[in-house]
Amino acid sequence: MVYGILGKKLGMTQVFDEAGRMVPVTVIEAGPCVVTQIKTPEKDGYEGVQIAFADTKERHLNKPLLGHLAKSGASPKRHLREVPVEGVDDLELGQEIKADIFAAGDLVKITGISKGKGFAGVVKRWHFHGDDETHGIMGHRKPASGGATDAARTFKGVKRPGRMGGRRITQRGSTVYRVEAGRNLLLVAGAAPGANGGLLLIAKQLVGG
Repeated sequence: MVYGILGKKLGMTQVFDEAGRMVPVTVIEAGPCVVTQIKTPEKDGYEGVQIAFADTKERHLNKPLLGHLAKSGASPKRHLREVPVEGVDDLELGQEIKADIFAAGDLVKITGISKGKGFAGVVKRWHFHGDDETHGIMGHRKPASGGATDAARTFKGVKRPGRMGGRRITQRGSTVYRVEAGRNLLLVAGAAPGANGGLLLIAKQLVGG
């Protein structure tokens, strides 16, 4: 059984529950995805499944990737990823994975690339307090001392200015609010990582995951 699917973030909107309360949701185009590779303990040392998502033109892919997709009968696809699976006996190459693997109320974790915000200072990047806005203070938003001077270098992990965002992050504890299988749409309560149009991996969050 496959526990994950690839999708595209379409944006956010709001819906109303039975009590009339407004619920903010993220709309995700989840699938359809195609099974392009099945990994078994005998051949690969573990159980896994690779799926492909989003049609693309053949000229955008190289020949090895086109040959790999041809084994499953899949058309040229833009994205290939491995997703969580429990048992591969019920899977076959070319099988379609759709949004109906989820149901309303399922707890999921969503992985994507966060919005890139460019070079940022310590106040924006790390929420530093900043210096006093009084007479004689000249470094209102500067990071000040970087630590010990004897080592003559900056230690790893020190909070300094730098590139902010644009990282692969996983958001856990999101809840599927609604599944519209006919339109391949997932409505997930709250926000999801990344910008509109970004690739997302949505997987069921199992106990301890």
